[in-house]
Amino acid sequence: MIDLHCHLLPGLDDGPKTMEDSLAMAEEAIADGITHVVATPHANSDYRFDFERVCGTVEELKAKLGGRLILATGCDFHMSHENLIAIRKDPWPFCVNRKDYLLVEFNDFSIPPSMDQTLHELQLAGIRPIITHPERNGILRTHPERLRQWIRLGCYVQITAGSLKGVFGSGPQQQAWTWLASGLVHFISSDAHNTGRRPPRLKFAYEAVTAQVGAEKAQAVLMDNPLAAFEGRPLPHVPELTPELEPRKRKRFFFF
Repeated sequence: MIDLHCHLLPGLDDGPKTMEDSLAMAEEAIADGITHVVATPHANSDYRFDFERVCGTVEELKAKLGGRLILATGCDFHMSHENLIAIRKDPWPFCVNRKDYLLVEFNDFSIPPSMDQTLHELQLAGIRPIITHPERNGILRTHPERLRQWIRLGCYVQITAGSLKGVFGSGPQQQAWTWLASGLVHFISSDAHNTGRRPPRLKFAYEAVTAQVGAEKAQAVLMDNPLAAFEGRPLPHVPELTPELEPRKRKRFFFF
């Protein structure tokens, strides 16, 4: 499995504090069946994105792992004014594996109407935005039509594996399953921060999605689509989105 969203690097954000913590997370990912990890530290007002430091830390971690885990750079890109100025100058350090997919994170308190235009401008610059964990964003749970509109405009969606088993509450859990069954989800990632409450594990999600939605969907969102994004290719699995795709009455899932 390929994990596109993982806070694996030590001392850069609210993820692991030491290299030993990072190595423990990497070992857990390997044991879980994860083969590729994109190290995605936060790029926001609290944590400045230092690409040179990210690259150096990734190389150090690679050397310690001896090739047992394929690592790449990226970030958890917050749509702030400062970040948007920086990405217009040089987008590729922010993107997954320095290709053209970008993990985009929204504020939990406000998403201005102008965001539609901002996302469109990123696409005009050759960037393919991936909306991260919208099931955990109260605004998007309340106004899912905004998410569907962004998908129609060419954006993609990544949900967090832990949401499927209620790590972030019943609201995100229900919404994650509903959107997954409705064809609105293109990736599932760990968004891991540690080996405790938010570990780098995806196998349980693969098994749960297979049981609830089918093996083809699990293969698409945990293997095929993430690998394509990692390599900078078009996604092989993009469901056609129509207004009728999302059920009027939410279907309940009781796997966990």
